[in-house]
Amino acid sequence: MSTSTATDRIEKTVIIKAPRTRVWRAIADAKQFGEWFRVKLDGQFMAGATISGTITYPGYEGLRMEIVIERIEPERLFSYRWHPGDPRTDYSRDPTTLVEFMLEEVAGGTRLTIVESGFDRIPLARRAEAFRMNEGGWSEQIQNIDRYVAQS
Repeated sequence: MSTSTATDRIEKTVIIKAPRTRVWRAIADAKQFGEWFRVKLDGQFMAGATISGTITYPGYEGLRMEIVIERIEPERLFSYRWHPGDPRTDYSRDPTTLVEFMLEEVAGGTRLTIVESGFDRIPLARRAEAFRMNEGGWSEQIQNIDRYVAQS
């Protein structure tokens, strides 16, 4: 697992010991995504769709989140936009960040790279905290998807 960060982007990479088709299903199927991401989503992923969901992560249970699906390139790229930060606060007036899941076949499995970018557009008053929260969040989520795929 490797990590790369700058002020505008968070990047996490892991090699998952599973075929790309399996990793893709865990990302692009809203039900499976919700299982490892810990959110119950109301709908399926389609480019241009806005999907809401109820967070099931301990400490945030019952709170709502919303994502707007940007691009879906089967077994290669899935991306969405959202408002980073504490889900207890309404950030709907702030700019969004872009989250990208990129898959590549490699010896022994699939390289999954998750990039969240656009933090430099977040208001200065909360930018560092949003970055810090999501840096830690993606460190946990990349382990969650690795475990989820291995167990299913």
